[in-house]
Formats: sequence, C-alpha cells, structure tokens
Amino acid sequence: MKLKYILILLTTVFFTSCDLEELPEATTSKGPIFSNESGLVLYTNSFYTMFNGKNLHRADAMSDYLARKDTPPFITEGNYSPQVSTDWTWTDLRNINYFIQNCNDPRVPVAVRKNYLGIARFFRAWFYFAKVKRFGDVPWIGKAIDVTETDLLFKPRDSRTVVMDSVIADLDYASQNITSASEPTRSLVTKYVAYAFKSRVCLHEGTFRKYHTNLGLQGSVENLLNQAAVAAKKVMDEGGYKLNDGAGTDKSYRQVFINGAPVATEVMLSAVCDLALNNLNDGNWYWTSGTYGDKASFIRTFINTYLNIDGTPYTNNPAYKTMLFKDEVKNRDKRLQQTIRVGDYKRTNNGVLVASPPLFSYTYTGYMPIKWTLDDMYYDTRDLNINSVSIFRYAEVLLNYAEAKAELNTLTDADWALTIGALRKRAGITGGLTAKPVVIDPYLQSKYFPGINSAVILEVRRERGIELCLEGFRFDDIVRWKRGELMQMEWNGMYVPELNTPMDLNEDGILDVAFYKNTLPANRPAGVTYVDVSPTVGGKPNSQLLAGDTSGELTWLNNIPRKFTDKNYYYPIPTGDIITNPKLTQNTGW
Repeated sequence: MKLKYILILLTTVFFTSCDLEELPEATTSKGPIFSNESGLVLYTNSFYTMFNGKNLHRADAMSDYLARKDTPPFITEGNYSPQVSTDWTWTDLRNINYFIQNCNDPRVPVAVRKNYLGIARFFRAWFYFAKVKRFGDVPWIGKAIDVTETDLLFKPRDSRTVVMDSVIADLDYASQNITSASEPTRSLVTKYVAYAFKSRVCLHEGTFRKYHTNLGLQGSVENLLNQAAVAAKKVMDEGGYKLNDGAGTDKSYRQVFINGAPVATEVMLSAVCDLALNNLNDGNWYWTSGTYGDKASFIRTFINTYLNIDGTPYTNNPAYKTMLFKDEVKNRDKRLQQTIRVGDYKRTNNGVLVASPPLFSYTYTGYMPIKWTLDDMYYDTRDLNINSVSIFRYAEVLLNYAEAKAELNTLTDADWALTIGALRKRAGITGGLTAKPVVIDPYLQSKYFPGINSAVILEVRRERGIELCLEGFRFDDIVRWKRGELMQMEWNGMYVPELNTPMDLNEDGILDVAFYKNTLPANRPAGVTYVDVSPTVGGKPNSQLLAGDTSGELTWLNNIPRKFTDKNYYYPIPTGDIITNPKLTQNTGW
C-alpha cells in the first residue's frame, strides 16, 4: 500500500515538473517566458489565483460570533479526522519556486527581475503562512524539486521558526524590491501591500508565540511584535492610504464592502469583480438564501460588544439583558447598522424600495448580516454580485499597529488616536477617541478574555472583532490568542419577551415575527413569520428554543455540542500524505 502511494506521488510530481519545465520549452526554450518583462508579468499573474479572494466574504463561516445552520465538522466531536483533512498540497509552491529559480536571464534588467522576484517571494510567503497557520511545522522547500530529489520529496517537517524566518525574509525582499508603490486598480501586489502583509504575519506569529507558551518561543515575541509595528507604520507614513469617510458615519464603513470598484483610498488589494468579464461573487446569495450557504448570523453576545455612540460599553446598562431588538440597536457604534439589518434598512425590489427587517426564514438569531450584500434583491440568486472583495485594507494595518504596540505595552495616546480613535470616529463614536483606556470593561473581559488584565489590549481586541468581522480574520485571531474555548460559546439571539405576540423589529408599523410553542395561534396577522420554539417538533428535538422556555434569548443548535481542545489549534496532516512520507509526524491529539 505504501509503495502505491509513493508511486502516485512520484507520478504527480513528474507530470507537474514536466508541465512547468516543458511548457516554455515547447516553443524553443524557457526564453519566451524569462527573457522579457512581458513573460515575467504573464507568469507572476498566475500566482493571484492563490488568493481565492471572491470567497473571502464568507471566510468567517467558522468563528465564535456566527451561528449557522450546522456545526462546523472541525469542532464537532467525531466529525473530523486525518482521514478527511485537506490542503497538504504543494503545486502552487512548485510553480513559485520554478519562477524564482529561472528568473535570472541577463537580457532583463536586474531591477526588473528583482521586482518580479519580489512578487514571487510575496506569494511564497503567502503560501507558507497559510500552511503554518493550518498545520504548524511544515517542510520548507526553497527550490522547485525534481522527481529524482527524494531527499526533498520525502523530507520531515521543519521547525516553525525555520519556516517563519524564511517567510519574513521573503517579505523583506518583497517590500524592498517590488517597485510599484501604488496600483490604481487595487488588483495587484505593491510594495505597501507587502509591508501590510508583513505586519499581519509578524503580529500573528508574535502573539501566537506569546500565548502558546508550550512552544517555548517567548524569547522571540518582542522582536516579532516590533517588526509588525514597524511594517505597519511604514504603510501609515508612506503608503498614502486613509480610512474611507466621504459618505459620512452612516455609510462610509459599509461602502468599502459594497462598492463595485475598490474604494482606493482604503482598499490596498482586492478581488475585483467585473460584470463585463463575468467575474462575479455570490455575496447576496450566500448571505440571504434560506437554502444556499451557511445561513450565518451573529450571536447576541458579540453584538453586545458594540459600544454606545458616546463610547461607553452597551452592557453598562443593567437592562441590556432584556432589551428588545428594536431598542438595543439604537444609539450604538454606527458600524452595527452597517453590518446587520436594523431600523430603517431598505432594499430594492423591482425598482421599489421596501423595508427589510431581519428575515427568520434565514436568520436563527435576528442579527442578519448585510456587510457584503448589495441592497437590490436582483442579486440574491446565484453568483451575481459585482462588489469587489477586499484582501488587504488600511483599517487592518491600523489595527495591526495598535495591537502590536499594545502587546509591547508601548501604545501611546497619540498611537491610540491615530488608530483605534480614528476607526471609532469613522463609526460615529464621540467619546474615548484621543486617549487610551484605563478602565476594563467587565463584560468584554469575562465573556471573551478573562486572562487579559490590560484595558488597552481588551479594547484593541474589541475593535478588531468589530471592524474586521466577516473578513476572514476571526478564527486565526482566536487561535493566536489561544482562546479556542470561544468556539464553544452558546449561539444566542435576540430577546423575546413572550410567546404568541408578534414583534415589529424595525418599527415601521408592520409586524414581522412571533414565537410559539406546539400550536399556532388562531388569529395570526398577515405577513408575520411564526417560529416554533417547542422542545420537540414532529417527535424530534428542536434546535430553536427560548432560554427561559416561554421568554428569554433565542438559542440555536445548542443541543449539538461543539468541542475545541488543544489539538484544534492545528489541523491534522492527511493520512494519505503520512503514508506517502513516513518522515512526517502527525500533530498531537490527531
């Protein structure tokens, strides 16, 4: 059996090698690709498929703050194993390494070659950063290996430090040698995108090593966090970006996510969608369909972390636990109304604007996302969305800088105003913009980060969760902060005061939803969605309940336990790959 797997791997590598080596030679030699800049452009453009950017709008499908139609297999006990694990694939790496090895034709000026080598090394860093986040230690391969090089084909895993040092070296080369400082379409990697990526990588690795003390790598934390801060500051000082604020506090934040062309002031790199090229995404379909996608909505515990408009914690109000949906969304951080359906949110239906409260044919909690959805119902079926999906944006750089400095305990009031204060000001918040906080929010600490006793770190983490929600950062953040327990958090929803009483969620005078047990009320207003919260429906346990039986917060799918243990900080290496290469070792617990 082992021989069979080895033969399959060798055959795969052989044909991959032939494809990469012989395609240029099919004309005469490698010259047509590597002897001129046009060839280098063509080759490096092939790397961009690695971003998978059009799907980033749903990259937080497995996170602590979203309830969805099912529990993710990775954290459902008995549903994930090395036999079903994926992504131990290396084709992209060989493509990159082959370019790096062969981009040396003297007919191309040195500076031009270095530019494209910088782009290639950016993507090699992208490739390896993803691998380390997923698997931990992985083999570092810095060349396009041949089928005969069995020592490299079947090498053991290298240490995390070896791989991440190499990743950072690649990003240093990229940021120093990519010549483009700004690219108007926001679809290509530039020098400052490389610096932004370095800030992301160094922040992740520095905090991962700080909080995963079992690695014994705390001695390198300060250097990594300093590198994150320096790289972020480089973008802040020289990149020419700023937060989008031209549409006012009510609209500027969401405009970044629903615009057709990337909002170039803030978006640094984007998966650009184009109707003429039929290059579209499925944002509306995913976030509005009752059958397609994950039917994901925010949980109430996370919604409670949005501040009041004056900058004070919402949960300071002792009545917050029983606040009705229509009231709890008022006078809050204005990103809330730009992230979920609230108040006077309207959509276009065949050219007519209609009030659009949360739909309980979709949402289980009441907190229905709108961040990535266009407001015309035309886009709700199939992949029709024309809004571009950001891969890097300036707001993340500000957050990376603030968090690195907070973890180093060097964040000043000026730093706070430049970063967290600026983000909150764009969101309409009026208080706490110029000086870093000194008082800990007990709700945020107890619900999310009980081991953190720094008000600054807590508030930076609050801000990161809110500003970057639904952009694919949350699971990685939970992992690096070593807060996997958050993945087991109850999926709770809005407060329901009583059964059988329809609620007007957006105060437009039209009743929207009611909750009942066992038997539908005899008199039911037209247009009201009735949700059964009985313990059993049709003889089977019901997943939609009220916490207090006849009143209380909605709860969803808490009858299926989610379990996150230390082994879940890494994915298992697929069984087939360990059979193929016996020098690989499995991650602990798998």
